[in-house]
Amino acid sequence: QCMSDLKIKYKKNLKIQNFLYSIQSDVVKNVEFFKKDNAEKDLKMMSNPYLMQQMMKAKNQKPWEKYRVNLVINNDRLQHAPVVLCKNPNYFDLFGKLEFESTPQGTRTNYNMLKPGLVHKANGGFLIINIRDLLLSAPTWEAFKRVLRNQELSIDSSRDIHQPITVVSLKPEPIPINMQVILIGSELHYQQLCAMDADFKKLFKVKADFDDTYDRNKENVKKLVQFIAYVCKKHSLLPLDKTGVKEIIEYSSKCAGNQNKLTAIMLDISDLIIESNFVATSSRKKIITDYEVQKALEAKTKRFSKYNDALNKMIKQGDIIISTSGKKVGQINGLTIAVSGDCSFGQPVRITANTFIGKSGVLNIEREVSMSGKSHSKGVFILSAYIGEKYAQDIPLSLTASICFEQLYNPIDGDSASSTELYAILSSLADVPINQSLAVTGSVNQKGEIQPIGGVTDKIEGFFKVCKEKGLNEENGVLIPYQNIKNLTLSDEIVEAVKSGKFHIYPVNSIDEGIEILTGIPAGKQKEDGTYEEGTINYLVYKKLEKYAQNSAKYN
Repeated sequence: QCMSDLKIKYKKNLKIQNFLYSIQSDVVKNVEFFKKDNAEKDLKMMSNPYLMQQMMKAKNQKPWEKYRVNLVINNDRLQHAPVVLCKNPNYFDLFGKLEFESTPQGTRTNYNMLKPGLVHKANGGFLIINIRDLLLSAPTWEAFKRVLRNQELSIDSSRDIHQPITVVSLKPEPIPINMQVILIGSELHYQQLCAMDADFKKLFKVKADFDDTYDRNKENVKKLVQFIAYVCKKHSLLPLDKTGVKEIIEYSSKCAGNQNKLTAIMLDISDLIIESNFVATSSRKKIITDYEVQKALEAKTKRFSKYNDALNKMIKQGDIIISTSGKKVGQINGLTIAVSGDCSFGQPVRITANTFIGKSGVLNIEREVSMSGKSHSKGVFILSAYIGEKYAQDIPLSLTASICFEQLYNPIDGDSASSTELYAILSSLADVPINQSLAVTGSVNQKGEIQPIGGVTDKIEGFFKVCKEKGLNEENGVLIPYQNIKNLTLSDEIVEAVKSGKFHIYPVNSIDEGIEILTGIPAGKQKEDGTYEEGTINYLVYKKLEKYAQNSAKYN
């Protein structure tokens, strides 16, 4: 009766029908196996070692075990398509395996020892994998692509991918696979796979690219405040007052590198809230204010400031020569960025330039000793183009100018110092000193326009710290590209120093604007005859290049 009910229930499934008929036939053929043996039969078998072995094997094996169904996956209670997050995408966790057990008769297995993988669990739904973890094993990645390409999965435990020995085992029937796969990774992983794996774009056609910042408006600020409340509730932290919330919002903008943006990397925000809570509880406070948030930020910076503090100490002692007062010809303070852990900081560096008669143009000493990256070398070549276009329309350019980052022994890249280098060259050509109280950052194009750069806040804070150590002289300041104003997220200390006139920030649009601030002399506009106004920087530069051209022709 039981078999008849099952046949009626699954009458539309041919495979189940055949399975039920095979069970019924096998039971009829082996009906004696289900009967209990009498003692006399057992005694006869015990006299024969082979029969005794078979009897013991039969007793240990229950007769209904071979008819049992191995329910590999049960999604009966799910109200939606399965969503599976794969945290450890190794071969057997993804595709399942057939286990073995050791018995007195030897190693054995059966279909009840088939174990599902995450692909089985995600079948009909979604599988989420971190691409970095998946790519760690080339055989796993190739097998995963094969499953997606063929849309079927077979548990193949006859060969362990880590063992060269082949074991004779079961071969389960392939299972149809229909699932959506979501790979999580960086832009670099995506570009590398597109370039190096021909199957990647065929199998993964949809790219979802998320920005790491979002607009700072009322709606998003409200969501950030809600996230702060969620973190406090989740970790049972002290509440934040409005000053503490405001400080975290400002920190979010600083992480985003823009006054009008907020960072989308919420892990940084969550860590800051937890550290601020530790500061507050250590002081027996009942609420987190801006003071605790600032102390947490200071502690975080201090943990990664060993290299920065050592450099500042060397500058203060004079081991690294940086001038924050006085005036010098062909010498200027540039600004660089150094990264330590997850913190970055700005450091000033002395840039010098020498000019003399020659045909080499601008000579980049860092490039000559293979310490200059491609972007930095490109910025130096732009300087030659700018000088030639502006001053060598009527005279041949007979110039060799050498530029050098003094006491910098690490490779350098980026074009954010190209305007700084150009100011040093112009100062050397015009024989006009540059105010050493100032530092400069910003790239320049062939037309003399200042272009925005990254890390402007860190660079300003780095130079301010050095000036503070050596003593602020009310002339100290920084020249930055005008477009970087929106990227300023300065500390309260620097904001107060700027308001009180102890420190200055000069946004500039062009080289002419910048050279006037650095030297205190007008840049000078070009007249109709191609010359420049007398007594200006451009006039002095032109006269020096004209002299170089005449002497070069004189001495051939």
